[in-house]
Amino acid sequence: MAPAAAAEPWRALLEEGREDERLVRQAFEGARRPVFAPLPDDLHPTLLKGLQGAGVESLYRHQAIAWETFPEAPFVVTTGTASGKSMCFNLPTLDVLCTDAKARALYLYPTKALAQDQARAIASFRLGRSVRPAIYDGDTKREERTAIRKRSNLILTNPDMLHMGILPNHAAWGDFFSNLAVVVIDEAHVYRGVFGSHVGNVLRRLRRVCAAYGVAPRFLLASATIANPVELAEGLTGLEDIAHIDEDGSPGAARQIAMWNPPLTDEALQTRRSALGEAADMVRDLVVNGSRTICFVKSRKGVELVAKLVADQLADAHPALRDRVAPYRAGYTPQQRRELEARLVSGDLLAVVTTDALELGIDIGALDAAVVVTFPGTVASLKQMWGRAGRRGRGFAVYIAGEDALDQFFCRHPDEFLERPVEAAIVNYENEQIHDPHLLCAAHEFPIAPERDAETLGPRVRAHCEHLEGLGELVQRQGQFWLKRPEDYPAGRVSLRSGSPDAFGVVDLSSGELLGSVDSARAFSTVHDGAVYLHLGRSYAVRELDVHGRRALVEPFNGDYYTQPKKETDTYIERLLDRRETMGVTLSFGMVSVSETVIAYQRKRLPDHEPIDLNGLDLPETTFTTQALWYEPDASLLEEEFPLEILLGTLHAVEHAQIAVLPLLAMCDRWDIGGLSTNIHPQTGGPTIFIYDGHPGGVGITHQGFIGFERLVADAYRLISECRCERGCPSCVQSPKCGNLNDPLAKDGAAEMLRRMLDR
Repeated sequence: MAPAAAAEPWRALLEEGREDERLVRQAFEGARRPVFAPLPDDLHPTLLKGLQGAGVESLYRHQAIAWETFPEAPFVVTTGTASGKSMCFNLPTLDVLCTDAKARALYLYPTKALAQDQARAIASFRLGRSVRPAIYDGDTKREERTAIRKRSNLILTNPDMLHMGILPNHAAWGDFFSNLAVVVIDEAHVYRGVFGSHVGNVLRRLRRVCAAYGVAPRFLLASATIANPVELAEGLTGLEDIAHIDEDGSPGAARQIAMWNPPLTDEALQTRRSALGEAADMVRDLVVNGSRTICFVKSRKGVELVAKLVADQLADAHPALRDRVAPYRAGYTPQQRRELEARLVSGDLLAVVTTDALELGIDIGALDAAVVVTFPGTVASLKQMWGRAGRRGRGFAVYIAGEDALDQFFCRHPDEFLERPVEAAIVNYENEQIHDPHLLCAAHEFPIAPERDAETLGPRVRAHCEHLEGLGELVQRQGQFWLKRPEDYPAGRVSLRSGSPDAFGVVDLSSGELLGSVDSARAFSTVHDGAVYLHLGRSYAVRELDVHGRRALVEPFNGDYYTQPKKETDTYIERLLDRRETMGVTLSFGMVSVSETVIAYQRKRLPDHEPIDLNGLDLPETTFTTQALWYEPDASLLEEEFPLEILLGTLHAVEHAQIAVLPLLAMCDRWDIGGLSTNIHPQTGGPTIFIYDGHPGGVGITHQGFIGFERLVADAYRLISECRCERGCPSCVQSPKCGNLNDPLAKDGAAEMLRRMLDR
C-alpha cells in the first residue's frame, strides 16, 4: 500500500524553501478546459467498435484536425505532454489498415520503451486480424523475425533498426515496402543535432527504397513544442508543404512550478550544496508523502547516485518504501528495462530517477511531481519533463539549479528564465561526416542514380558520390554509383547515436555478469582504469579497461569518492569558411581537427568535491574533425593588465564563460561543446580561443555562436560580472567538464577582457 497522499504534499516543501531562500521563484499554471469533437462518421466500423470498447467516445479538437488533414498532406502535431498526440496518427493509420487488407504501416520511436508502450495502447483497441502490430528491434528474437515480416501489418521499431537491419535487407521486406502506406515519426524533437542529422539521412534512404517499390507513404510526425516544427519535419524527411497542427484541445492540469537553488556552503567561493543531494531529499519527502514522482537527472552517473541516496535515506526511516524507488537509464539489459517499465505502469514504483529516457511520451500512469535536476539544455525539454506532473488534474514541477554557470545565471534572472521561448531544433543532414557514410549505405541497398535519387538523397548527390568515388569507396558504371566492394556492409559501421560504431561491455568480476554497455566514444572518460562506475544504484571500481577486448572489468565498490578525467586537447585549423572583424578581435569560422587524450583522473570526495589525488593513465588518442569558431584578440585588448602569468587564466576563463552561455543561442547542452584557449597557437601565431562542436563533422552549434558572437560576448560578461565569488566558481568560470580540472582561471582578467570587447 502506498502512503496516503496529502491534498498538496509539496506545500510544506515550498514553505520551507521560502523561509531559507532556496525557493527562487514560484509560478502557477492554471487548468485548461478540453475542446471536444465527435468521432468521424466515416471511420471503419471495426475501428469504431474498437475505440468505443476502449472507452473512446469522442476526440479532442486537434485529433479531429489531424483526421481531416491526413488525406490532404503530411503533418506534424505539436500539442502538450499527455495531450493525446498518439491518437492524431493512430486514428488515420489504423483506419487505413482496417480498410485495406494489404496496407502496411511503420512506426518509428527513439527508444524501445516507447515502442513497447504504443504496442500496448494499440492492443487495447482489440482490432483482431485487421491490425497486427509487432515490435521489431534489437530485442526481437531472431527466430521470430521472419514470421513478423510475413504476418504483421504494423511494425514498431526505431531508427537504428531501420538503418541497420531493415533497409539493407529490403529484399526480405519486399511485400512490406510494396504496400507501405503510412510512416509515423513520434517524439520528432528528439531528432536534432548529430542524432537528428543521422535520422534525416535514414528517412531519405527509406523514401528512396519506397520509391523503388512504387509507393510514396504519408509521413506523420509528432513532437514536443519547439520553435520550428515544420522546418524540423522537412529537414528530417526531405519533404515540403508539411501541415502544422498545434491547436491543443486536451485538458491541461493546474501545475505549481518552482525554481529551486541549493543553499550556499561557502560565501566566498560561492559553492553550493550538491543539486543531486538536494534532489534526493526532495524525492524522499515526496515519496514519504505518497506523491508519485519522476526525477530527471542529466547523466547516467547522476541518475544512479540520486537513486542510491534516496534508497539509503528511506532504508533508515521508511524501510518499506526503499524498494519502491528505482533508477532508469540506457545501458540496462532488455529484461531490466521491461521489469522497470511494468512496475511504473502498475504503480508499484513510487519514484523513478531517470535520464531523458523517460522524458518522452511513454504512458507511466498518473504522476504527481516532476523534479528536473539542473537545466536540461533546452526550454523545450524542460517543459516536456514538467508536463509529466499533473495527470490527475494538479501537479508539482520543480527545477533544481546546479552549480553550473548557466543554472546560476537563470537563478539571478528567474523571470527571464520562466518566460524564455522554446528553441529551434538544428538538423544538418548534409554534414559530410554523417551524409557520406549514409550514401555508402544507400549504394549497398541498390546503386545510386543521381538524376533519379536527387529528390530523396539531396540535389548535390552527384557531387557527394564523385567525392566518394575519388576516395575509392564508390565506382561509377553507366551513370550509376556502386559500392566498390559489393560484399561490404557499411550500415554496420555507422552508429546513429554517437560517433562510435560499437560499445564496451561492462563485466562484474565478482559474478561474471554482463552489467551493461558504455559507448566507445565515452569509454576512455568513464570506465578507464581506476574509475568509479555506477550501475543500478550500485558503485563499481574499474579494475581494468581492456581496449582490445572492448570490455571494462569492474567489481563492487563502497568508497566515498568519485572520479573526474583529465584530458589534453589540441586543435588544428583544417579549413576557413568565414571571417570578420568585430569587438577588437579577428573572428573566424571553419573546420578544425580536435585531438583528445585522457591522461589522468582525479579522485574527489563525495560530500564536498575536494580533490584527493591525481592518477596518471596511458590511453590512446582520439581525433575528430568538426566545426568551430575561433578568435584572435587584438594586442590592445590584452595590454597592461594581462602579463603572461595571468594571460592563460584570462583566456581560459573567457572560453569557459562563453561555452556556458552558448546554449542560450543554440538548442544544445554545454556537453555538446568543447573549447581550447592558448597564449600562442602555432597556426595563428598569437593568443587564440577556440570553441568547437563536440561531435564529428559539427551540427551547426558553433555556427550559431559565430553569427551571434556579439550576444555571446555580452552574455558571458553578464555571467561573470554578476557572480559574487572572489576568484571564480562553478557559477561563473569553472566548468564541470574541463579537461584541465579548471586550472588556471583568472575571473577578473576575463571580466576585464570581455568589458573591453564590449567597449569596442
